Amino acid sequence: MAKNIIQAVKGTRDFYPEDMAVRIWLYDKVRKVSESFGYQEWEGPVLERLDLYAAKSSEELAMKQSYVFEDRGGDLIMLRPELTPSLARLIAQRQRQLTYPLRWWSYGPFWRYEAPQKGRSREFFQWNIDQIGVDSPEADAELVAIVAALFREVGLTPAEATILINDRKLVNRELEKLGIIGDLHQNALGWIDRKEKMKPDEWDAYGKDIGLSKAQIESAKSYLQREDTWQQSETLVKVFETLEAMGAQAYARYDSSIIRGLPYYTGIVFEAFDMRGIVRRSILGGGRYDNLMEAVGGDPMPAVGFAMGDAVISVILKELGHLPKGVEATPAPVMITVFDEAHILDSYRLASELRDHGLKVSVYPTADKLGKQFKYADRIGAKVTVVLGPDEIAKNQAAIKDLTTGNQLNTPRENAAAVIHQMLAAADSP
Repeated sequence: MAKNIIQAVKGTRDFYPEDMAVRIWLYDKVRKVSESFGYQEWEGPVLERLDLYAAKSSEELAMKQSYVFEDRGGDLIMLRPELTPSLARLIAQRQRQLTYPLRWWSYGPFWRYEAPQKGRSREFFQWNIDQIGVDSPEADAELVAIVAALFREVGLTPAEATILINDRKLVNRELEKLGIIGDLHQNALGWIDRKEKMKPDEWDAYGKDIGLSKAQIESAKSYLQREDTWQQSETLVKVFETLEAMGAQAYARYDSSIIRGLPYYTGIVFEAFDMRGIVRRSILGGGRYDNLMEAVGGDPMPAVGFAMGDAVISVILKELGHLPKGVEATPAPVMITVFDEAHILDSYRLASELRDHGLKVSVYPTADKLGKQFKYADRIGAKVTVVLGPDEIAKNQAAIKDLTTGNQLNTPRENAAAVIHQMLAAADSP
């Protein structure tokens, strides 16, 4: 009878070693790109008070898509669904002590109570990167350029992933021209944000439901179809000029329908998409948010940033074959075999010596037949094996086998580390 295995919580993910290797690889790429632009890593708590998010994020995110509970002190606490409000709180606490502009980035876990699907889970890891303390199109462009740099770093081409950019101020002016003001204005932004996520007739019907007239809907459609409206935004003109200067222009273009649903965005907004399918998949999004610091009790402070979850980009990279070869290999490329029970401690001593020389080394834990041990080394992705039997011990030698080429040699024990380093370097060379 099959056992009933307790299942993981719905929407969470198990990270087997090969999955963890992908997660670490992506984190390393994020770190490399972030630091190449001069950004510093930081982190905040995974638990925050509900009131921090309720007033600063959308009501749907704070109340319907978040994990909220009452702690033993009676406070309403939530698992963080995003990081920007926490960032604003941290800066507000030390606002007069920090040196601006700040360039900060973070990569950590988040939770949203959403319907799980491919590329979306309730628990996910997210890259957040922000520049705080300067309000300029050049700062906006730098964040877009960082996205382009990450795409280049992981092998995504402009045809595979594109960054679509808009200006909330430009949109606001266009909506005001159509008489869309007051509460209707915010609802209209949400309507535009859903344009690519709904069928045309459903989108029209949704516009009517929120209070837009037929004339306003048709005029808004006409505006959204124009491709040159961005030239009316001095900010967007400078953003695209700066992107060209930074060599990132191939990844970016204007799109009037990019709004970003969160209400705290005040200027430039952008979203990157997988552009290969009929329905484009969102990879990341962000923009300028100049009012959030004041909302958490600090002084007004300009800021721009974006966030990228790990799930969608990991799926896309796997589909395109951009994940690195060998990502499932053992982190220890050297495995020392055990000749027999009498010499098992000799294998552990040699492993310790090799680690002292900067090598990552594992030891086969039992005295199985050597053939079985070599098969195991091959299956886990080891590149070098070492045999230390009675003959090698008597001669103060080690038998080293290069699993990439099949070559084997005996070398004095004191030279073993140098020989292995050379083998590994040759195996890793193109």
